[in-house]
Amino acid sequence: MRVPRRWPGPVDLVLTLVPMVFVLGATTAAGRFQDDRLDLPGYLWLAGAALPLLAVRPAPLPVFVVTAGLTWGYYVSDQPGGPAIVVPTIALFVLTRTRGPLVAGIVGGAVVLAGLLAYLVTGGTLVLDARAGLVLVWLAAVLGIGTAVRNRGAAKQAAEQEAAERQSRLAEQERLRIAREVHDVVAHSLAMINVQAGVALHVADRRPDQAVAALQAIKGASAAALADLRATVAVLRSGQGLGPAPSLRRLDELLDHTRATGLTVRVHGSPGDLPAPVDGAAYRILQESLTNVVRHANQPRTVDIRFARQDGRFRLVVRDDGRGAGTPTAGNGLRGMQERAATLGGKAEARAVDGGFEVRAELPLEET
Repeated sequence: MRVPRRWPGPVDLVLTLVPMVFVLGATTAAGRFQDDRLDLPGYLWLAGAALPLLAVRPAPLPVFVVTAGLTWGYYVSDQPGGPAIVVPTIALFVLTRTRGPLVAGIVGGAVVLAGLLAYLVTGGTLVLDARAGLVLVWLAAVLGIGTAVRNRGAAKQAAEQEAAERQSRLAEQERLRIAREVHDVVAHSLAMINVQAGVALHVADRRPDQAVAALQAIKGASAAALADLRATVAVLRSGQGLGPAPSLRRLDELLDHTRATGLTVRVHGSPGDLPAPVDGAAYRILQESLTNVVRHANQPRTVDIRFARQDGRFRLVVRDDGRGAGTPTAGNGLRGMQERAATLGGKAEARAVDGGFEVRAELPLEET
């Protein structure tokens, strides 16, 4: 919440004192050349005309009207001429910047017209000479300069706002990316650890050798999870660079973790060399698919993984032979797979098939 200013700030003082000193000094010098020295009432009048500038930023319209009226009164007096018009010029410039050229033009035209009528009412004679033209030129020039500065400021503000919004979008995308990475690493590793811990607990008394193997699998899975989490946290702390990129080159390690739970994993085809973004997304989609089989599938025995390429797209299919699979619920895992695919211009779908579950992903191999 912005608190209204009660007292003029340093900028307001400068905006008032500088033109006041200039007008007083220039008018004093001009009076000497005109053999018409500026007297005390003249000094007070000019100083009084400049003092309203202290409030020109919060209240430009009334300040312009007041300074214009005082300046006009000074010029029709018997005081020596000088650059007193600088004071209403500043007020009109600020009015144009803050309220726009339409409001400033209407107010400026009304003030000029009011001054002309007052001049005629007080017995003046209407003469359309160079002075009348200068007033119109002055009004148009101040309005034009103020409008140009206003438009430039608006363009700069719009550019800064756009940059801030773009930075916010990038930060949000990075936050989601890191959230997906952490979810994939933790969910996969904990699922494997949970299964192996259950096996070790079940066979600890009867088959200690199998329990030892399960504990070794837990150790390997936890070590891999810790390494990935450390890399992700290091990226968050430093704000620079990227952690080790997931890749299907680590396919054997991923399959070993899954096979250690007792599942049979069959691989059909080969991923081959893939662009880094596709490689990383495919790995995470496969990892999440295998995690879902371990955690959610009902009595699965076999998981089939198929890699293929067709029409410039990389296809990945993961299918298990569980029982009674229903319509998948869109949780963090499935949502993360879809987001990864959509980021690259591809798609990922999950559905129940023949009692089991199937994940099918298509990723473009070239940028679209």
